[in-house]
Amino acid sequence: MIQRLQTLWLLVASLLAFAGLKLSFFSGNIVVENVKQYQRFTAMSSIFLMILTVAIAIASLITIFLFKDRKLQLKIAIAVLVVSLLNLLLYYLQTKNYVPGEWSFDLTSLLTVAIPFVLLLAIRRIYNDEKLVKSVDRLR
Repeated sequence: MIQRLQTLWLLVASLLAFAGLKLSFFSGNIVVENVKQYQRFTAMSSIFLMILTVAIAIASLITIFLFKDRKLQLKIAIAVLVVSLLNLLLYYLQTKNYVPGEWSFDLTSLLTVAIPFVLLLAIRRIYNDEKLVKSVDRLR
């Protein structure tokens, strides 16, 4: 299980998602009761983003243990990829709550942006494994 490369990619995706709970995605000024305040926006700042981020992390971990059923593993990994893209969209939509021109993406936002890429690498490896098994079955 550990020797399979997709296991490592899925583990990295899970760790990045858990890191996104504490590390800020962007920061800037927000108006609260006619007063500008500087705030950092993390996944914990919004309940819906927190739920999606935890779901991505847990689903990535669960997908690791589905190595005996590669078709299901592939389907779940694709679903997690779609949810992570939705998560990125929701992060971006949250920037509308900040004062225009007075917010910026933080360097740690790259961790959250990396999740879909890491999931794509895992999906590619799962697909290659499935293709390999099918080719071996044809030889029998």
